[in-house]
Amino acid sequence: METFSLFLLALSISVASLLPFISTATSGFYVDLIHRDSPLSPSYDPSSTPISRLRASFHRSRGRAAYFLRSATNRTTDIHSKIFPNNYEYLMTLSIGTPPIKTLAIVDTGSDLIWLQCTPCNQCYTQLSPLFDPTASSSYNTVPCSDSACTALPQYGDCSSNSNCNYEYSYGDGSYVIGELATETFSFDSIPNNQVHVPNILFGCTHESKGTFDKKGAGLVGLAGGQLSLITQLGDAVNNKFSYCLPPLNNNSITGRINFGNKAVVSGPDAVITDLIRNDTQNFFFLNLERISVAGDSEAIAFKSSQNGSQEEGNIIIDSGTTLTIIGDDILQSLITKLSTVVKLPQVSDPQGMFNLCFDVSRVERIDDGNIPNITFHFSGADVVLKPLNAFMNLDERTKCLAMISNAGIGGTSIFGNVAQQNFNIGYDLSAMKLTLEPADCTVV
Repeated sequence: METFSLFLLALSISVASLLPFISTATSGFYVDLIHRDSPLSPSYDPSSTPISRLRASFHRSRGRAAYFLRSATNRTTDIHSKIFPNNYEYLMTLSIGTPPIKTLAIVDTGSDLIWLQCTPCNQCYTQLSPLFDPTASSSYNTVPCSDSACTALPQYGDCSSNSNCNYEYSYGDGSYVIGELATETFSFDSIPNNQVHVPNILFGCTHESKGTFDKKGAGLVGLAGGQLSLITQLGDAVNNKFSYCLPPLNNNSITGRINFGNKAVVSGPDAVITDLIRNDTQNFFFLNLERISVAGDSEAIAFKSSQNGSQEEGNIIIDSGTTLTIIGDDILQSLITKLSTVVKLPQVSDPQGMFNLCFDVSRVERIDDGNIPNITFHFSGADVVLKPLNAFMNLDERTKCLAMISNAGIGGTSIFGNVAQQNFNIGYDLSAMKLTLEPADCTVV
């Protein structure tokens, strides 16, 4: 709690300016979530197919895990912000500026910095929506290098005491973004139907970019644990709480929702609670996964991850921006062996060799009628039951594959992906550092 308060003071956000927001936000507000491939998204591509989208998600998941590895192994205590090109699955609606301009951005619990591409843009990757024009907003202000907030962006250049706080991020594949740190008013839908306007939110206004970025995104909203993330900046005003409910990927016409403040409290008879874990050098949200069981088997598979650290440090990242769940190869092979014994459906191979276990479901009317068992992830203090919806994905109309892949070749990073999180109401309490998961119908918001 003290960290949030000190950071808000460092940003020079006066209590008086936040009072109207605090009174509304603590009672709760929400933002709609739209899947990137939904017909409701302005960037919807009608020419894409379920198979092409699934294969793209495989490559994005592996690439994202590799980025988490680079962030962990190349990290210094000064590196707080991360950007993940081509690794996003859900968009959130928000408005920026005065007057407010509505846009869509990626919601990402594995990233800190909020950033959007801005005009003028000397050399920017192509995006489908208009660039944000800071000159058209009366509430836009650049952040000088002398501001203490600039220290949260260690990768900056051409920065002196009399210039603006600039940043430059580059990646191993040659991708980069360059821009300036600024403050702006962000607006969100609230409950009941009106808008909450939040002044002085720090974000990155990108003026140059190049590389493997996705044209469907106008930017991203980081919800990880670093100082520049949205949840950290909102802090006490929303009681350091947010939650989301991700609708199934096979129903792209349905929107989900992300909640902040009191509306983000998750409770119920089926809710389970586990610890959120962060270490001193990483802003990701870790969980401690103890074992995995199939169909209630008492001989569960012990989970360990040498890359992600000890039990106290957590051993698996929970991430809304990674599609597939990624686990150690030996654990995956043990899981495949158990599933192969329990499931009596014919096994088939993925022609491209991306998925390790696939079944022919062409003669099955309902995939959840007992043909494929539940898989339980036993986190510390919380048993999370993954139904077939959470553990398998359709490769095509005849084939369903295990939505879990090996972390071999990507440094041993383990990730609890968003397929596994579908139809769960998931609440983050960053004051208590607790994660609550409750089974839910996320198609009903």
